[in-house]
Amino acid sequence: VVKEKNRMGECPVWEERENALVYVDINSQKVCRWSPVTNEVQSVSVDARVGSVALRQCGGYVIALGTRFAFLDWDTQAVTTILELEQDKPNNRFNDGKVDPKGRFFAGTMAEETAPGVRARRQGALYTLFPDHSVIKQLDQLDISNGLDWSLDHRTFFHIDSLSYAVHAFSYDVHTGKIACPKLLYHLEKEEQMPDGMCIDAEGKLWVACIDGGRVIRIDPETGKRIQTVRLPTPRITSCCFGGKDYSEMYVTSAYDGLDEATLAKEPHAGEIFKITGLGVKGIPQHLYAA
Repeated sequence: VVKEKNRMGECPVWEERENALVYVDINSQKVCRWSPVTNEVQSVSVDARVGSVALRQCGGYVIALGTRFAFLDWDTQAVTTILELEQDKPNNRFNDGKVDPKGRFFAGTMAEETAPGVRARRQGALYTLFPDHSVIKQLDQLDISNGLDWSLDHRTFFHIDSLSYAVHAFSYDVHTGKIACPKLLYHLEKEEQMPDGMCIDAEGKLWVACIDGGRVIRIDPETGKRIQTVRLPTPRITSCCFGGKDYSEMYVTSAYDGLDEATLAKEPHAGEIFKITGLGVKGIPQHLYAA
């Protein structure tokens, strides 16, 4: 549905009030908004790689860019820093993020590659930004903090550290926002490659984007089993969310960065955004950051 190619399209969020899909292109340092009505993509450029975007209750967006949390005013394009983190790790940046059921913004960091396929290990962390702008560190020594979501009963937090090739489940206290007691939920099969972004559907099942696996997979958290695979027409599938007027459509982002010229020539859809219909299941609206 979006032909305008993203170097690293990520973190799609359906915004009801704009009837639009909001997402980031991390490596192009842009926050983007696509209208299915006009088919137009608007974007705001920012001064660092932007890992994630989420909706604010009062309008506009909260973003995680470079190693800081900030607000983005779409109309003025103004970016206001809330807090700087990890200033002792100049090679780190924020990656995926999402708002929890109580309006707190969870986002994690990762080390950038210093050469193709080379990165410092265990440099990432997962943080929670509270509505009062205070921050706590939830997890440490992560490689690539990635896809995240919460169970429908708000008792479980799901998280991906991509280089573990797995989805983990944590107990989650909705009152304090704290997570604890990690356990392995699902380890990806070889052909599924590496897990990236993730979302939950209205039946409580998880959908995981498989980067370099060219697919999204549906996992049942009750059994820890994969129950569905949807293949997409390009390999670097990065994230997914439900949207549309009744949340029955799935939007899937992709990337072309990381593909060499020979592969790119064979992958005309790399970096585009796709819509999957007919899944027979709906998603749930995104939570809004409560400040």
